[in-house]
Amino acid sequence: MSCAAWHAVVAAVLTIIFCSCLAEARVHQSHGGSLATRRRDVVPGSVGGCALAVEPFGYLCEEHEVTTVDGYILSLQRIPRGRHAGAGVRQPVLLQHGVLVDGMTWLLGSPEESLAYILADRGFDVWIANTRGTRWSKRHVSLDPSSQDYWNWSWDDLVVNDMPKMVDYVYTHTAQKPHFVGHSLGTLVALAALSEGRLVDKMKSAALLTPVAYLAHMTTPLGILLAKTFVGEAISGLGVAEFDPVAPAVTSLIKELCRHPGTNCYDLLRDFTGKNYCLNNSAVDVFLNYEPQPTSTKTMVHLAQTFRDGVLSKYDYIWPNRNEEKYGQPDPPAYNMSNIPSTFPLFLSYGGRDELADPADVGLLIGDLIGHDSDKLTVQYLEQFAHADFVIGTCAKDYIYNGVISFFNRFN
Repeated sequence: MSCAAWHAVVAAVLTIIFCSCLAEARVHQSHGGSLATRRRDVVPGSVGGCALAVEPFGYLCEEHEVTTVDGYILSLQRIPRGRHAGAGVRQPVLLQHGVLVDGMTWLLGSPEESLAYILADRGFDVWIANTRGTRWSKRHVSLDPSSQDYWNWSWDDLVVNDMPKMVDYVYTHTAQKPHFVGHSLGTLVALAALSEGRLVDKMKSAALLTPVAYLAHMTTPLGILLAKTFVGEAISGLGVAEFDPVAPAVTSLIKELCRHPGTNCYDLLRDFTGKNYCLNNSAVDVFLNYEPQPTSTKTMVHLAQTFRDGVLSKYDYIWPNRNEEKYGQPDPPAYNMSNIPSTFPLFLSYGGRDELADPADVGLLIGDLIGHDSDKLTVQYLEQFAHADFVIGTCAKDYIYNGVISFFNRFN
């Protein structure tokens, strides 16, 4: 094997190891059985999000699906009202999850802890998005999910296809502009879309939890390892199109990694996201019963490029001629956050211990929004919070969600 080929294989292995760390943490914590088997047992393929998580708590729930322009069939769950509310018109809100998870992340806690239930009980019509490739959005009008063509997309395609289609569906179905809540990659997709003028006239506002527009100051050692190995190019060259953190071969590699001196496989969630403030062992255990989910390798490459280049831009095909074919220029176009309309209402909430959405990077985003109307931009900084606190933290209601609801009510 040549030196170049060997480096490509090593980079690929390191990448797969990194992105499946959380999955392997579940294997170790559960003391027996493989994660893939456990997740399959917990979520039968025929059971949707409503039957699995929402209806057992006594909420009315509806399953919906939309088809994107490029043929991906996406699932949405709708909680039209709270447990004790009567019929009536309510303000819609769309929840968008992050990378390597799905809409279940909004439903894993009790009705007193999970944002989806809290919003429903506070009078909102709640819609939960599921990005292409995840458990309930893994269909296409013509492509087989086992094919490489199915996975030939990056988060650019979520900006152009998935998010606009789901927002438009909610808008059309309810005859109202929805509010939007995004976490992690969900914020990145929203910010990129708004910067290009998409959806500005279809949404009332956006609440962005751990907003990601820059990754240059990311401090998580595992994330830095991912980006610096140029994994995307290596893995793409080896023909790995689907990035599934719970594939058996991947978890076997993680077991080997966990034998290395200094590797703490019992605390990988902290190492990956930062020291979370109100994330107890029970919440982590429930989370890892249902997650992680697959994404495209191309999306992981795109995130690595964002860290390496220090610029938020479209997917870089590396070769100038490929970029010319796609974009009409040798380098990928940048997303300009200062182009977000200054009158569009934004709520940003971020944490001082977040090692993915580092405060320095959020500061760069806030700097881009310096010209935003002061009454349309709300910024919340929680010094003790890290990345996962914002979506599965047991105290998120008191520290974050009540503020989000107050913000929404200003623009209803």
